[in-house]
Amino acid sequence: MEIEVGTYNEEQRNVPVTFRKDAVVHERHVNACHDENGAYDAAATAQRIEEVARGVANKIALGIITAAPAHS
Repeated sequence: MEIEVGTYNEEQRNVPVTFRKDAVVHERHVNACHDENGAYDAAATAQRIEEVARGVANKIALGIITAAPAHS
């Protein structure tokens, strides 16, 4: 699976992420992690994104997340 992570949104405290597996493209925002001082924690957020990716991969395998229909 390819994972593309966008720029951290400080106001919304999340990052946009695109997950790609074969013909399936799934986009969503993932809540960012922050340290004990409230600062954005990029390493912990990357770990969270990997956890989300495992769930996305499982949903793709089960057919819950599918490729968007082709436009005519």
